[in-house]
Amino acid sequence: MDFKQLEVFVAVCKYESFSKAAKELFLTQPTVSSHINNLEKELGTVLINRNNKNLTLTKSGEILYNHAILILNNCKKAVYDIKEYSEKIEGIIDIACSSIPESYIIPNFLNNFSKQFKDVKFNISHYDSKSAISEILNERISFGLVGSKSNNPQIEYIDLMDDELVLITPLDLALPNSNGFIDVDLLYSLKLIMRKEGSGTKDLIINKLKSNDFDTDKLDVIAHLESNESVKKLVQSGLGVSFVSYISCIDELESKKLNIYRVKNIEFKRKFYFIYSRKKVFTPLENKFLIGLYKYFNIKR
Repeated sequence: MDFKQLEVFVAVCKYESFSKAAKELFLTQPTVSSHINNLEKELGTVLINRNNKNLTLTKSGEILYNHAILILNNCKKAVYDIKEYSEKIEGIIDIACSSIPESYIIPNFLNNFSKQFKDVKFNISHYDSKSAISEILNERISFGLVGSKSNNPQIEYIDLMDDELVLITPLDLALPNSNGFIDVDLLYSLKLIMRKEGSGTKDLIINKLKSNDFDTDKLDVIAHLESNESVKKLVQSGLGVSFVSYISCIDELESKKLNIYRVKNIEFKRKFYFIYSRKKVFTPLENKFLIGLYKYFNIKR
């Protein structure tokens, strides 16, 4: 068993695909298959089930995967320690972000971190809150920024900042209101644009309305979208109204492109969270990233 075999094995597990692993490692698919076959011959056991549409690990594969992650992380740590000794810190940080953190929270922090560690690169992938958790638990990605919290005990949640959802309308649509607050029943008469399933924004809206005895099945939802930016554009076009993160529409409010309202007696408050797997063994670079995050957002450890 050698280092390259373990690296290939972990890549196949990560992407659940021989072809994707080959692309990631800049190898041919036959070379990847050869590494896995030789590894299985050497260990005298099958590591990967290949008879399903999606590749899955056998029990032996799961055992090896856990050890392989530790071995590869230790190798990364050795390289990191040497480079840190020579005052050069480099590597790639993988981050899964839902819409709002991706556009409005993480950019300034990454810019700040990059100024300190110029040789560090970032791989930022867009996922909804639920999918980000899945990617982290499967160790495809190290960190995540999301707008909703699940009850998964394997995920560590760190509060980053507070936010609220507000109702945005086209500039030419003025709703009956009292100091910017509308009656909740007014929502029944509006065409609503919603985010798709898995969105922390949508989950908060539905849960809050239901907890206040509002029948969400009677909402007139005209469109479902993945992108928060697309939601704002459709509202500006006059297609309908929508609930969005307040921090995401500040520019539009200041430039007078949208109206905002809040709902009487219902607070659509929420937090944004930085997340990672509690079983994750961090590389020294990832630890540096965490320290930088705590300092930037003034988080007490």
